[in-house]
Amino acid sequence: MSAQVHLPSSLKAGDAIGVCAPSGAFEPALLEAGIAQLRKMGFFVHLPPGLNEVSGYLAGNDRHRAALVNDLFKSTEIKAVFCARGGFGALRVLPFLDFTLLKNSPKLLIGFSDITAILSQGIEQCTSPMIHGPVITSLAGASVRTLESLFQIMTEPFSQIVIRGRQTLSRGSASGILKGGNLATLVSMVGTPFQPDFEGSILFLEDTAEPAYKIDRMLTQLRLSGLLTGVKGVVLGSFDRCGDIADIHGIVAEVFNNYPVPILAGVDAGHGEPNLCIPLGSKAILDADGQTLGVRIGDN
Repeated sequence: MSAQVHLPSSLKAGDAIGVCAPSGAFEPALLEAGIAQLRKMGFFVHLPPGLNEVSGYLAGNDRHRAALVNDLFKSTEIKAVFCARGGFGALRVLPFLDFTLLKNSPKLLIGFSDITAILSQGIEQCTSPMIHGPVITSLAGASVRTLESLFQIMTEPFSQIVIRGRQTLSRGSASGILKGGNLATLVSMVGTPFQPDFEGSILFLEDTAEPAYKIDRMLTQLRLSGLLTGVKGVVLGSFDRCGDIADIHGIVAEVFNNYPVPILAGVDAGHGEPNLCIPLGSKAILDADGQTLGVRIGDN
């Protein structure tokens, strides 16, 4: 990250959260249920005109979905930007996002899954953290821990966050900028102008409904592309509906066999529940022996 970090302001009761839909079309009932959770937290939720547009499996055409994001960051009234859902489509809007605007108007951008494409590019081009956390439609069935983590990240963004894992796959400790997100989405960015750079990072990975051989294929592609060279440590979130988690852990350990880095598994973030918020783009300290990931927004 740049030495000059631009941090978003913490939210307080009554502040406005803007909703965008840069990926797939969403179920209105699930969106409303998620919005109700944000209102319970004391926030005002702004739904921009055109949010409910549908174009096949997408929430409107590419320029429309990007414009919603740009407009929310342009607004001085909006204090945070929340994505409606994942699915697919975020990669398609990257050419139309105004990352200069996002950099100069820092706000918390919150989402996961397909939203990884925007989060990943955001931490490369901006100087504020991007929050890997729940999308609004997933808040409908969110656990108490998920909701508490979300409230903390929005209202206390400068605090130290310590996230615990459950299994050490490779011992040791390391520090670096926290990057990553959804594995399948990251792999889809390889070979594009938006290819991620994991040099010097603590790499966080999670996924859903991908069998072991596909996880193997995606991680092998990252390795053969050279993107895993220089990674300082690895953190594994949930691999929901991906088969036996021991198989996934074995694949990860094998892929990183030639990289002597600490690997911590079992962090409650991703498609499972709870889905704890992780501030990508922030300085992180990984202690695989102590099974903790410490992150402080604003460190560089």
